[in-house]
Amino acid sequence: MKANLSRRDFLKLSAASLIGLGFRSNFDDPATQDTGSIIRVGSESVSVYSQPWDQSRIRFQRFRDEIVHVYETVTSPHGPGYNPIWYRVWGGYIHSAYVQKVRYEPEPLLETIPEKGQLAEVSVPYSQAMRYNQYTGWTPVYHLYYQSTHWITAIETGPDGEPWYRVYDELLRSDYFVQTPHLRAVLPAELTPLSANIPPEQKHIEVNLTRQVLKAFEGERVVFETRISSGMPRRGNLAPAESTETPRGTFHVQSKMPSKHMGDGKLTDDLKAYEYPGVPWTSFFESVVGIAFHGTYWHTNYGVPMSHGCINMRPEEAKWIFRWTTPVADGSEIEKRGMGTLVEVI
Repeated sequence: MKANLSRRDFLKLSAASLIGLGFRSNFDDPATQDTGSIIRVGSESVSVYSQPWDQSRIRFQRFRDEIVHVYETVTSPHGPGYNPIWYRVWGGYIHSAYVQKVRYEPEPLLETIPEKGQLAEVSVPYSQAMRYNQYTGWTPVYHLYYQSTHWITAIETGPDGEPWYRVYDELLRSDYFVQTPHLRAVLPAELTPLSANIPPEQKHIEVNLTRQVLKAFEGERVVFETRISSGMPRRGNLAPAESTETPRGTFHVQSKMPSKHMGDGKLTDDLKAYEYPGVPWTSFFESVVGIAFHGTYWHTNYGVPMSHGCINMRPEEAKWIFRWTTPVADGSEIEKRGMGTLVEVI
């Protein structure tokens, strides 16, 4: 590929990302001695409060994709009740709802890529994906976020002359490129089935929309329980296909995709666009409008309806559901179909 983007231009384009990934403090604070915890702002902005309380004074704002050091995690007596977790940062406190706890763990270059592709997980706070065509050269597209998952199909020369991974997007049926240190290969051992000795008919999931709680059962025994975020309540007289409310009823897991691009399907570098590439550990259980359990990297506001209908979970919890339910999917293919685990939404 012949790029019309110089190395200097590329470094300018990536400056914000590289500063963030180097984890210099966003504040000129010479006393910074972080505990090793960092967060990424997942919404357009979040407020830094003087106290861990949303009625205290707002000191300033932090903006989307800024990386902030955490000095302390605080459980506030002021709540909010469903999620009283706050982070003490430079200058005050940030509520945990719209930030993501992240890590910076660069990975070595893979020696080979399987013919079917290699499932991989973003191992840094975010990575600037790039796209190439012969008319415009290299252009930025999405930010790919920590714990999102993607399909590596090849290793090629990127815009800076270094090896980059070619990544396949199943929704767009198109490719873009990611820096190799930013993706970690998902190993087969990570996706071995859980409770494989339990007959599939003895497993079922219950989602309580009123309590915003998911429980997984083996027979009558609860083996997993967590807070979730379901679909936002119906507004107006929307048709089922337009509603953002999670439907109640009895379903079965029908399709499992370890990586799913959700959104409008536009190639864009607009961070406000409704595009969520690489949604991890997606288990669809309602096929009419496409409702699934899946990991979420854009908020941690569990206990409150937040989604367009799906069941939002922490990525590690969605991965547990992905492994525990049937049909069995081992992460070697884009989609696994079959009539699987019973799901009751009440």
